[in-house]
Amino acid sequence: MEEKPQHGSLGGLVAGVREECESGRTKELEWRKAQLGGLIRMITEEEDAIFDALHDDLGKHRVESFRDEVDVPLISFPCNARVVPEPIGVVLIFSCWNLPIGLALEPLSGAIAAGNAVVLKPSEFAPSTAAFLAANIPKYLDAKAVKVVQGGAEVGEELMEHRWDKVLFTGNARVGRIIMTKAAKHLTPVALELGSKCPCIVDCLDSKRECQVAVNRIIGAKWSTCAGQACVAIDYILVEEQFAPFLIELLKSTLKRFFTEPEYMARILNEKHFHRLTNLLEDDQVKSSIVHGGNADPKTLWIEPTIVLNPPLDSDIMMEEIFGPLLPIITVKKTEDCIAFLKSKPKPLAIYAFTNNEKLKQRIVAETSSGSVLFNDAIVQYGLDSVPFGGIGESGFGQYHGKYTFELFSHRKAVVRRSLLVEFMFRYPPWDEYKMGMLRRVFRFDYVSLVLALLAFWLLGIRR
Repeated sequence: MEEKPQHGSLGGLVAGVREECESGRTKELEWRKAQLGGLIRMITEEEDAIFDALHDDLGKHRVESFRDEVDVPLISFPCNARVVPEPIGVVLIFSCWNLPIGLALEPLSGAIAAGNAVVLKPSEFAPSTAAFLAANIPKYLDAKAVKVVQGGAEVGEELMEHRWDKVLFTGNARVGRIIMTKAAKHLTPVALELGSKCPCIVDCLDSKRECQVAVNRIIGAKWSTCAGQACVAIDYILVEEQFAPFLIELLKSTLKRFFTEPEYMARILNEKHFHRLTNLLEDDQVKSSIVHGGNADPKTLWIEPTIVLNPPLDSDIMMEEIFGPLLPIITVKKTEDCIAFLKSKPKPLAIYAFTNNEKLKQRIVAETSSGSVLFNDAIVQYGLDSVPFGGIGESGFGQYHGKYTFELFSHRKAVVRRSLLVEFMFRYPPWDEYKMGMLRRVFRFDYVSLVLALLAFWLLGIRR
């Protein structure tokens, strides 16, 4: 059932999917319901296989996998609209390796619900998950209108040589630029979900309990989500220097309680990413700022949760997206100084802040720019269907989740219906000042004056 990308075969695959789309089948409500039902059945019936694939690829515990990937909220169908949503056509989805089930099936479900034909290209860096999707999606969904194509970068580049009606890419900015460049050839619209350095502001909280809750949530959003290998993971912390020692000790003690077994944290993807992360710690000034962790095992691709205090701001660990279990903590004189710090940086995918200060919350919302802002928690905005998820600037563009996924893959067509009963002749020449006045009233939405003027014109015509 798996689509094997061979030289010259992708053109036929793309043509076949487009033929299915143009047949009109994918627009039918029953087809959409059937495909979404198939997705639900696949997730339910193949749950253990999903867990096994995620463990093979990323070393994820089955509980982490269920929390982050398997409980996928599927979009509901729209009931009424002021505009008519229509399918865009044939959609290409590039999913990523760190959440390889969730970030494949969620956009897939929205694209199907919108009535599109879809080609899904899973990441080659999660081969077990990619093989699972390629083997099972054709069994549960319409294999003619929904395709899975496996392969590496060369397959992705070949896919982008073809014309698509929409492309969604989740990954890094370097590949995102390649996708956009190739899409420009066909003027294909692109949505990019990219990474960034998501900051977390930690204010001086009111009680020890609140501090503990904040630390629990910070650890969950840094080390318990694919070992920090997630675009929405906390990248670094900003905190007042007087509060930093207490925060660090609380982080250390809680990490010890949470991660009593190595299997409770996912491993690093591969040797390349392992060495990239360990190299971030090789800078002498960074190495000397390690206050917790720093150990690593290249055989198991495991890196200990590591905390770094005030590394140089121009070091690689503070200039690049970390995407791993390393957490820099940057101190400031006052919490309010965080805002100026953030404004000097590229716009992130998310800003997190643990604070009870309402004025500070208002300033963060009003004075900073990011894909989302979350107070007193982290990452959970990703799971909310009621708000859109997406970046801004260098962290990407295009939003999805819930109804926004449907909208991402739909064209909102304006449909205007008029009667032939009433006709306003001031729309047409020959022109005079009376018609000019009438048009001014229309364009100013001065309908009362317009009605009075029309009434006067009608009465004048009767008298004549």
